[in-house]
Amino acid sequence: MAAVETRQTVRAQAKWVRSSARKARLVTDLIRGRSVPEARTILAFSKRAVAEDVEKVLRSAIANAESRPDLHWNGDDLVIVAAYANEGPTLKRHRARARGRVGRILKRSCHITLELAPSPAAVAAAAAAAAKPKRERAPKQTEEAATTETEAAETPAEETESES
Repeated sequence: MAAVETRQTVRAQAKWVRSSARKARLVTDLIRGRSVPEARTILAFSKRAVAEDVEKVLRSAIANAESRPDLHWNGDDLVIVAAYANEGPTLKRHRARARGRVGRILKRSCHITLELAPSPAAVAAAAAAAAKPKRERAPKQTEEAATTETEAAETPAEETESES
C-alpha cells in the first residue's frame, strides 16, 4: 500500500471581491506553485487591478501561518499550494436603451482562496534539525581537579610580580 503524505496547509479566503472570476484566475494562475517571496514580487509588478486583492489574501494567509502556535513556519519558507478564484453572486442591473428597451448589466464578483504549505526544502531542514542530537554538556570537574587548575593559573602571575 502506498504511503499517503498529509501536508498541513494554511488557508485564507476573500469573499465577494468585486471582480470577475475570469480576471482573478489570470492572476492566481501566475502565482500557483511559487514561493511566497516570488509571488509577492509577481503581484507587486502586475498591472491587473485584482492583483491587489490577491496580495491581501496572500498577506492574510501568511499571517494565519505565522500565528498558529502548533506550526513553527516562517513566511518566507512557504509555497502557494493552491490558488483559485470561484464565481460569487452576480448583481443584475439595468440600463435604459433605445426605443424603451433595457440593457442588462451584470456586476460579477468572485471568491479568492489561497492555500500555503511549507516548502519541501524547509521541511527537510526541519527534519534534519530534529534528527540532529543535542549537544551534551561537558562532564563536571571534581573539586580536586578544579583546585589544581586554579593553583597552576596563579603560580605564573606570582612569579612575574616577584621578578620586578
